[in-house]
Amino acid sequence: MDAAPERMQRIDQWLWMARFFKTRTKATKFVSDGNVRITRNEQTARAEKASSGVKPGDTLTFPIGENVRIIEIKLFADRRGPASEAATLYEDHSPPPLPKPEKKPAPFSREAGSGRPTKKDARALSALKARS
Repeated sequence: MDAAPERMQRIDQWLWMARFFKTRTKATKFVSDGNVRITRNEQTARAEKASSGVKPGDTLTFPIGENVRIIEIKLFADRRGPASEAATLYEDHSPPPLPKPEKKPAPFSREAGSGRPTKKDARALSALKARS
């Protein structure tokens, strides 16, 4: 790993090496779709190309799933290493993830693996569904 401030690295390559994406192709498409914003010297711009350069001190903002990630780049990597090594490349300033809504239990449920419902169970289920 190298921390030379004058050196730049492609944004898609850095996102892949930092293990935000499984493949570099997915990282390239994500950046090309305009999903990443780069903040450098208090100025924010959307990364339009995967070849956009980033350097230590830049802040990346992008959505992953329903959460927004705010990542400050600390270091570059020369290779895509293990997750423990990738975690040293950045500092995460993301807000905590949103809580997931609770699932309602099914109105009629059986124990897993109890087989098909009997005719009596099927009629009861049909009656229950018809009432609601």
